[in-house]
Amino acid sequence: MTSKRITVAQWIITTIFALFMLMDGIGGLMHAQAGVDAFKQLGYPEYVLTIVGIAKVLGVIAVIQPKYRTIKEWAYAGFTCNFIAASLSWYFTDGLGGEAFFPLIVLAVMLLSYFLWKRKAALQVA
Repeated sequence: MTSKRITVAQWIITTIFALFMLMDGIGGLMHAQAGVDAFKQLGYPEYVLTIVGIAKVLGVIAVIQPKYRTIKEWAYAGFTCNFIAASLSWYFTDGLGGEAFFPLIVLAVMLLSYFLWKRKAALQVA
């Protein structure tokens, strides 16, 4: 795959991921009813929606910015922890229902974004 194709693929996947996380973060900040219901079912207090919402919005900013590589790495790490914790939370409260797998699907999209970003950076150095 050429450097240009990798760059285009990376930005498409990253944009899709970032928009999804931005919408989810804003929903958390606004305490959307679906989020409130989900957190109630999982046994988390409602104020955690605000904390996670802020973290997601800041994570999106970190992931789309091109300058600070370390901050971007930490944002990807934070999202990874979030998706694994979400999947396990749903598993422990609801078993192997669809809710337990959805965070892992989003994690896979995020990892694709991450690996394309790393591949693009490796090609630029070479």
